[in-house]
Amino acid sequence: MNALQNIMTRLFYAVILLVAVLVLNFSMMHLAPGDVADTISQSMGGADEELLTQIRADYGLDKPFVVQLGTYIGNVLRFDLGYSFFYNKPVTVLILERLPATLLLVFVAQILALFIGVILGVISARKPNGMASHFVTMLALFGYSAPVFWTGILLLIAFSLKIPLFPVAGMRDITIEGGFWVHFADVARHMVLPVITLGSIFLALYSRLSRATMMEVLGSDYVRTAKAKGLSEREVVYKHALKNSLSPVITLAGLQFSAVISGAVLVEAVFSWPGLGTLAFQSIIARDTPTILGILFFSALVVIVGNILTDLALRLVDPRLKGKG
Repeated sequence: MNALQNIMTRLFYAVILLVAVLVLNFSMMHLAPGDVADTISQSMGGADEELLTQIRADYGLDKPFVVQLGTYIGNVLRFDLGYSFFYNKPVTVLILERLPATLLLVFVAQILALFIGVILGVISARKPNGMASHFVTMLALFGYSAPVFWTGILLLIAFSLKIPLFPVAGMRDITIEGGFWVHFADVARHMVLPVITLGSIFLALYSRLSRATMMEVLGSDYVRTAKAKGLSEREVVYKHALKNSLSPVITLAGLQFSAVISGAVLVEAVFSWPGLGTLAFQSIIARDTPTILGILFFSALVVIVGNILTDLALRLVDPRLKGKG
């Protein structure tokens, strides 16, 4: 009962947060300088004042701000995010076409960074003054200091141009024919460089935090007691210490989920990955307001879902949290 009540409470807060995001984003776009009607008319090759008035009436731009905001929220509740005047498509259709590519890139990068970061952190924590520990420190320093777009460009030059191991851009090769596994291998090959680029900075964070928490846990009384009982070091580290050191790492992963989404925008722009990042970049240049608002809404939704999943993962890792709200 407590678990169900906790889930319902979090869903309630998530709805309130989404409404707040809608209001804030719509307000910021409304306060931005320029006239949306002028932007629409430019894509049509220009227009006179009569046509501009007609455009404002068609899109509801001539109504008061409160009326526009209420209409927009009502449309969103009906899963209608508006119509893109740049792509000539409903915004919902545009986003649903691009969302799977972004989710695939984000989740693979996040999971691999978390998994590899924890492994490196555990290995380096077992011998704090060893070569593995120094390697993790250098990796964290490089990964955290290097800008994402710079890392992506370097990887492109090195492994797509100089040594052509991976494709330069895109998500798949349209000339390849075959079954599911052929296309799966093709997408996986296209994903290698974007995933490494996006995951590098978070791999550095997770490895350093995992190293620090593991070293703290290995110095605890219950770990010394387990060693005194004759348990092997492998059992002590992986059966007892690791599980207790994961909570801070998982918490950080949830907090960094929004950063992963924002980082995906740059990565998709560098590698021409057909996701929400590329769509957002093109929509901002074209000042396609409905599409920008829709992307911001879906990004907030993905971040909220990611944080809820993080909270559930924490409860699985730490049983003490199961009885708490």
